Amino acid sequence: MPKNKTHSGISKRVKVTGSGKLVHAGSGKRHNLEKKSSRQTRRIDGVKGIAAVDAPRIKRLLGI
Repeated sequence: MPKNKTHSGISKRVKVTGSGKLVHAGSGKRHNLEKKSSRQTRRIDGVKGIAAVDAPRIKRLLGI
């Protein structure tokens, strides 16, 4: 049987945690940061979880 290939696009965007949850980087932190307040940029920093309804589809793309 041939092996399944991981979808390279989703593997760059989504990370699997140790407990098996899927996380991705939040939006709004790439550009135009001067006009956003420091409070706002701190809040949008970091990782966000993938919605439970999307998780099975993304896991299939990752080959999990």
